[in-house]
Amino acid sequence: MVVSRREWFGKALIAQLPALRRYSRALTGNQTLADDLVQDTIERALRQWEGLREINRLASWLRSILHNLYIDEIRRSRTRGHEQEVSELADDLALSTPAHDRSTALDFVRAIDTLSVEHRQVLLLIGLENMNYRDIADELGIPIGTVMSRLARGRERLRSALEGQRSRPRAAARAIEARELRQ
Repeated sequence: MVVSRREWFGKALIAQLPALRRYSRALTGNQTLADDLVQDTIERALRQWEGLREINRLASWLRSILHNLYIDEIRRSRTRGHEQEVSELADDLALSTPAHDRSTALDFVRAIDTLSVEHRQVLLLIGLENMNYRDIADELGIPIGTVMSRLARGRERLRSALEGQRSRPRAAARAIEARELRQ
């Protein structure tokens, strides 16, 4: 049985969804935004699939689309501010009961959110997607030395941010956490 290029593309696209969702979630730090970005990425990929020249670079092509959509979303949010549907928060138990066992994960998310998009992107591609320096350099269109530099600086800034959070008194951290949950 012969599989058409379109059928192959559909199956390959579905196979990329878990990695794409994982990358999007780590990049944005927000599950809802991550899911929206993945959906928009898939829609754009389906519209432009015939433009994919190197089939073996599908994952890189999809991450590139997702990254560009994320940058567009950052630019839009700067002009309109943060939007939150109040009715979604009305009966959310997580907002009234702090999760004590998630403090390390929250510290990490807060620390990674302090990084620039460039540093976060390289850290995520290496740590989450297990890509090598050369593949990252090719995907991002930057020299391999820049990848290594961003990785080193990103790791150092992440380490500093995590150490800074650990040195804060727990009461102050809880107050900040409560304030963040209210926003």
